[in-house]
Amino acid sequence: MAASASNQIPDKPVLEGLEAKWGERWSEQGTFLFDRIRAAEAGRKGVYSIDTPPPTASGSLHIGHVFSYTHTDIKARFERMRGKSVFYPMGWDDNGLPTERRVQNYYGVRCDPTLPYDPEFTPPFEGGDNKSSRAADQLPISRRNFIELCEKLTIEDEKQFEALFRQLGLSVDWTQTYRTISDDTIRQSQLAFLRGLDRGEAYQSLAPTLWDIDFRSAIAQAELEDREQQAAYHRLAFHRTDGSGDIHIETTRPELLAACVALVAHPDDERYQASFGTTVRTPVFDVEVPVLAHHLAQPDKGSGIAMICTFGDVTDIIWWRELDLPNRTILGKDGRVLTDAPEAIRTDAGKAAYEQLAGKTVFSARKTIVELLGESGELIEVGKPFNHAVKFFEKGDRPLEIVSTRQWYIRNGARDAELRDQLLENGKQMSWHPDFMRVRYENWVGGLTGDWLVSRQRFFGVPIPIWYGLDENGERDYDRVLTPAHDILPIDPTTDVPAGFTEEQRGVPGGFVAEQDIFDTWATSSLTPQLAGGWQRDKDLWNLVAPFDLRPQGQDIIRTWLFSTMLRSTLEDQRAPWSNAAISGFIVDPDRKKMSKSKGNVVTPADILEKHGSDAVRYWSASSRLGMDAAFDPQNPTQVKIGRRLAIKILNAAKFVLSFPVPEGAQITHALDASMLATLDAVTREATAAYENYDQAKALEVTEAFFWTFCDDYLELVKERAYDQTDVGQASAALALRLALSTLLRLLAPIVSFATEEAWSWFEDGSIHTASWPEPLGSEGDPAVLSVASAALIGIRRAKTEAKASQKTPVSSATIAAPPAKADALRAAADDLRAVGRIAELTVVEGDELAVTAIELAPVEQ
Repeated sequence: MAASASNQIPDKPVLEGLEAKWGERWSEQGTFLFDRIRAAEAGRKGVYSIDTPPPTASGSLHIGHVFSYTHTDIKARFERMRGKSVFYPMGWDDNGLPTERRVQNYYGVRCDPTLPYDPEFTPPFEGGDNKSSRAADQLPISRRNFIELCEKLTIEDEKQFEALFRQLGLSVDWTQTYRTISDDTIRQSQLAFLRGLDRGEAYQSLAPTLWDIDFRSAIAQAELEDREQQAAYHRLAFHRTDGSGDIHIETTRPELLAACVALVAHPDDERYQASFGTTVRTPVFDVEVPVLAHHLAQPDKGSGIAMICTFGDVTDIIWWRELDLPNRTILGKDGRVLTDAPEAIRTDAGKAAYEQLAGKTVFSARKTIVELLGESGELIEVGKPFNHAVKFFEKGDRPLEIVSTRQWYIRNGARDAELRDQLLENGKQMSWHPDFMRVRYENWVGGLTGDWLVSRQRFFGVPIPIWYGLDENGERDYDRVLTPAHDILPIDPTTDVPAGFTEEQRGVPGGFVAEQDIFDTWATSSLTPQLAGGWQRDKDLWNLVAPFDLRPQGQDIIRTWLFSTMLRSTLEDQRAPWSNAAISGFIVDPDRKKMSKSKGNVVTPADILEKHGSDAVRYWSASSRLGMDAAFDPQNPTQVKIGRRLAIKILNAAKFVLSFPVPEGAQITHALDASMLATLDAVTREATAAYENYDQAKALEVTEAFFWTFCDDYLELVKERAYDQTDVGQASAALALRLALSTLLRLLAPIVSFATEEAWSWFEDGSIHTASWPEPLGSEGDPAVLSVASAALIGIRRAKTEAKASQKTPVSSATIAAPPAKADALRAAADDLRAVGRIAELTVVEGDELAVTAIELAPVEQ
């Protein structure tokens, strides 16, 4: 086995500079490119395809990205070495609310669609702090100017993201990238929507909508999160219409009293049995509303009876829909009370009271209505403040309100049992890593309360490709939806014209008007397999990669990205979009709190990578199993330091092993060498199985444990024999060392990618990452020989340490006791033990346990 070194072995190997050196080499040589010709020859079974998460290009990457993306890369490198053609693209999630907010704060602007485009526009500044700022302080600009700034900033962010991912060593095919706002992406996103519209899966409806008053946009169920907010119960008196007394209700939202449409109690609540079917009059506004029964009412909450308002919370929507109640919405899209009072308020006193609320924010309206209730004597009491969960948009700053708006929806199984069952079945057809994450998906599907709201009242995104016909009065006719031909996509309805019309007919009676809304970012991100895999664009590629082998992602977006992608694939192809889902855990700080930008405890990875090296950070990532949270302390990153030590040891061990030339015709003839290789065979089998099962932590654990045994024990045991050219066992030792090095480097290559590539280049041509995965060598050695020799070596070292002697101190004689089977194994390694321990006379005797029973150090020469 003659060396074929393409790189000279340095005198002192170091990790510094390896990322730049090998990153450039991999790029020049196209090491990670997807070879379509080879893939086509092998067919679908010869391809491993990854639906890589497209990071949101709005800000900076954090340590969590490094953590989860490394897990994916490890699997990609493993499958590549197994001979698969790996399809490993990268996408950038450009559009959406986070990008808009970043642009607003970075440039100090906000979008005003009524303004004309200014081709000479220059933003007031660049480099804002990316924190919330008041819209009044931001310069209004046209929609086109705003979108141009979004494009500019996301492209710059993407360059930084790519540079960091390359430094980390992601073996992505950088020729297979996509952006969620490119023309190709817009075309495919619009095409998928129109196909769904043709099949009846997409529809529009005027309905209660969760609304963020800062972003001025509708929010989908999957984008919600609960946050603790302080509130207090206000006990109000509603008056029975028949004059028989009052009914007291308790509410945390008295400001919505003008929107009250009914009172509701549980049908089994005996306190209100006689009231069901009667009516009461509201305090202050004197509006007659019915008293109704519904099973969602909670008898043990407050007085057991609640007011239904349109709309205070999600339960109000359910009651409103199922009890067929009127809509008396009083909050506008700006979060303020509407100017016009509901028609149900007819008394002069009621109208006067409403006028005092009109135009106020929710907070101010609450204060005013409490004062009015106090003056009327209908405020019975105000309870003590308490904390309760309130719905927020996950990226918003203020509680969501519920307003009535016309929106576009995609059916998701919430009201379709057959579709819901198919989504659950497709989830069962996949392998989940770890398996318990499947339950989170199933719980989400089973808990859906409404179809997927996909329209957004924003600016930077994929336009909804729809126009509406206008009647003879110039009113929008929602039943006359005009759609473009599929072959002219992509289109922007605000600038393009529907077939059969001219631009002069835009906005005039009998003409048309554009849909102004854009798609929610998830409506496009849900198509990442289609975007990356050439769906409806490159049929041959699609057939090679779909359904994809792997969807890697975080656990927190199972309800959004994973579910929505599953839905789109189920609607289009009636199948799951992947065969495996790998779900990473969270990164937590030393206090075990999840790292997030909102908590201010996020660690950016650039400094960590620079200080410790990419291999060290990859090692830390690989040490955690999928689905398990990992702690990270930037002040003392213990696992990262351990990983760096391993990477350095790989280089030094390789240099040492390669110092022993392997003679032509060398064979394994020594029991200790055969034992080491047999042990390595078991490690190879176990590590391979772990990589196959998406358990990179287990693969690292077993490989690393053997690597240190190899370095600390085996190398020490055989180095004297390997040095001695006159020893008949020298060729066996040199060959065993070289075989082990080759196998260990390849086993560690998916994780410690730079150091292993460097060491591999010292004696092999080509990249280790395209080399074949190691197979067991088939050694017939006895693994016990290495294990007992290692234990004996530890005993000899300990005896010298206890005698306060150097490990180089010669030993006149030593006796080692061992059980019969171990004694025989020990005798097979006796020559190497004598050499490493500098023992003149070594005796092996039988005993109950392996131990050094006697040792006599040689006299120290004066």
